[in-house]
Formats: sequence, C-alpha cells, structure tokens
Amino acid sequence: MLKKQIIIGSILCLIASMSWGAMFPVAHIALQQIDAFYFSFIRYFAVAVILSVLLWMKEGRASFRLEGRGKTLLFLGTMAFTVYNMGVFLGQQLMGEAGTIAASIMEVLMPLISIMVLWITTKKVPNKYTLTSIGIALAGALLVITNGNLSFFMMAGQHLVPLLLVFVGVIGWVVYSMGESRFRDWSILRYSTLTCLLGSAVSFVIVTLASVFQLVPVPTWHTILSIKYEMAFMILLPGLAALLCWNSGIKLLSPLNGILFINFVPITTFVIMAFQGYQISNYEFYGTLLIIFALLRNNMYQRKSQRLNDNRAYSAGRMANTDVGAPR
Repeated sequence: MLKKQIIIGSILCLIASMSWGAMFPVAHIALQQIDAFYFSFIRYFAVAVILSVLLWMKEGRASFRLEGRGKTLLFLGTMAFTVYNMGVFLGQQLMGEAGTIAASIMEVLMPLISIMVLWITTKKVPNKYTLTSIGIALAGALLVITNGNLSFFMMAGQHLVPLLLVFVGVIGWVVYSMGESRFRDWSILRYSTLTCLLGSAVSFVIVTLASVFQLVPVPTWHTILSIKYEMAFMILLPGLAALLCWNSGIKLLSPLNGILFINFVPITTFVIMAFQGYQISNYEFYGTLLIIFALLRNNMYQRKSQRLNDNRAYSAGRMANTDVGAPR
C-alpha cells in the first residue's frame, strides 16, 4: 500500500512539474499577442470556473462558504493567482525570450525562498548547511540570468525590474503554498477553488482599472482566438491539472519528498526551448545544474537530520518504557 502511494504521489508531482516547465515556452508565444495582465486573468478565471463546477458536483453548495476565513482566503488567493501570475508573466514578457528561462529558474528556487520566508517571519536562523545551499543556488541563478555577461548589472532598467517582478511573483506562490497548512480540515479541491475565485476577482478589478485608465489594452476577440491553443494548454495543464496534481502529490509524499520534483521545471523548459530552436548557452546549462545540486544537497541534509531526530526520539521512547517497566 505504501509503495503504491509513493508511485502515485511521484507521478502526480512529475505531471505538475513538467506542466509548469512547459508553461513558460508556451506562454512566451502567447505573450507576443496579448498583454500579460489579461493573459493571467483570462487563464485563471477559466480555471476558477472549472474548479467551481467540480467543487459543486463533488461537495455541494455548502462548500463555497468562507466560514469566517474570507480575509485569509482573499490574501492567499491574491498572492497566488494575482501577484504570482501577473508578476511572473509580466516579467517574462518584458525580458523576451530570455525571460522564459529566468522565470523557469525562479520556480526552482521556491524551496529555498520558502526557507528565507520562514527565516524572516519566525526569526529562526537556518543552519549553515542550508545557508550554503542557498548561496550555491543563487550563484547558479545568477549564471543563468546574466548568461555570464557582467554588463548585465549595468542595465538595471532593462533587466532588474522584470526580474524583480518575477521574484515577487514567486514569493507570492510560496506564501500561498505555506498558507495551505491553515486549511487542512478542507479538501484540496475546496481550498484551490475558493482561493482561485477570490484571486481571480482581484485580478478582474486590476485589469478593469488598468483598462479604464488606458494602461493596458483590452484584447479583441481576434487576439484571444489567435492564442486559443496556447490558452487552452495553459488553462488545462499548468493551470488546472498541475494545481490539483501538485497538492495531491505533496499530500501523498510529504513536502520533503515531493519538492524534489520541482527540479523537472527548468529541465522541461530547456528541452522544449531546444526543440523550438533556442541555443542554450554553457552558462545557462551549468547554472541550472548548480541550482539542482543545491536543492538536492539541502534535501539530503534535511533527510539525514530527520532520520537522526527520529532515531533519538525512538531511543528516548525505549528508555522511557524501560524505566517504567523497571522494578521499584
């Protein structure tokens, strides 16, 4: 039974990670036709509708009640489906083809960003091993993002602003993922649906105001239809399937094991871009390897620490039982 659970969980996490890896090259094609804000809104509005139908059929009308958690759900939904999507895709759009790789690499940094967020919020300093892994991962990310060109740092207006948008977006998804622990008494479908609905509502307000003040062009039906295949893919795979597969897979494997599959994101991105004709440089290739090495290194250390703690707890339990059973 345990082996079957591991296999199913691994398949689900792999589907999600490869879907996200394929997401960025597909988005690059669509973003040449449509604004990033409307692209993000339309995508997750459609996902929210599909999720709502599924939730209604499976759990009924009562499952749409917020139960006094509306503010938390609104915040988390905004972080995931507004801040993450609009930040990542706007940054990717501004950077052009290079933004496809940059956005993919930022996804892989999520586990380490989670550690940094916990460091800030709990004031608990990570151990030296984890800090070293973060340093290695950041070095790899810089290799990919700069492509070995030091003049990158002199072009702040052209590159750093888009990268900052992507980075803020990724932090938004990390916050959303961490917030899921507050809703363990809810089903994955219910949590995903309500946060997606509320996040899409915020996105609707943003695109409406941006259009009213003529900051963002309203896409025509011709524009939307011109990216119908890309949008269908973005909605069904990296939008709907990946969201549900990832949450389900993590639940079956545990975050410690499931998070390793995030390494397939840039690998999938690179494979698809290679088929599209993009020439991957040595800096991008070795930078990605550094990031994956840092994540595997830190994960192995976490596993070792967890085994030691489990052994200590087991030994302490045996000693306690021996003391209780000893003659007085």
